Amino acid sequence: MNQPGESLRDRKKRQTRAALERATVTLAAERGYDHVTVEEIAAAADVSVRTFFNYFASKDEALIGADPEMAPRAAERVLAFPADVPPFEAYRRTVLAEITDELNNARDLWLLRKDVLMQRPDLLVRAFATSAESEQLLAAAVARRAGLPESHTYPRLIVAAGSAAFRCAVTRWAQDDGVALGDLVGEALDMFGTGLAHAPSNH
Repeated sequence: MNQPGESLRDRKKRQTRAALERATVTLAAERGYDHVTVEEIAAAADVSVRTFFNYFASKDEALIGADPEMAPRAAERVLAFPADVPPFEAYRRTVLAEITDELNNARDLWLLRKDVLMQRPDLLVRAFATSAESEQLLAAAVARRAGLPESHTYPRLIVAAGSAAFRCAVTRWAQDDGVALGDLVGEALDMFGTGLAHAPSNH
């Protein structure tokens, strides 16, 4: 699935980035992270070492896999919805729009990355720090859309809820390969949107 307004060049860049991430995670899981070189990663992804460094400053970044363009792109998307779309709905649609086919089909990659990161606490801390920076940028966009200061609880809570929904969805996704990640994230966000005071029916 292509992202709305995405050019052929942008799509190819996204695919190359995904190929480099997959090569990094796969080789690290097979050989041990410290025994994998950038040269081997580039070869496995069928690109040059120079191309690798066009996307990542180091193999650490490739393993963590955080897209530096995602948060700014998502923030712009949140602000671009018509004025009659509530802040939470704008955020919800934005999160779901960011879940492309590459992500929906990358369940095995997520599980491998988790295993590798659990063996490297230093990189796990970096991954959490990167996620926190993205959340802050998104919360600022939600605050602006809601006409609230960035320090207000509401925008921070929306983004924190979205992150929690995503983590819960990934946990379920790891246990059930028959459901798309996007569907699970959408379900979790809908629960936040309708409130958690009452449990949903089990059917």
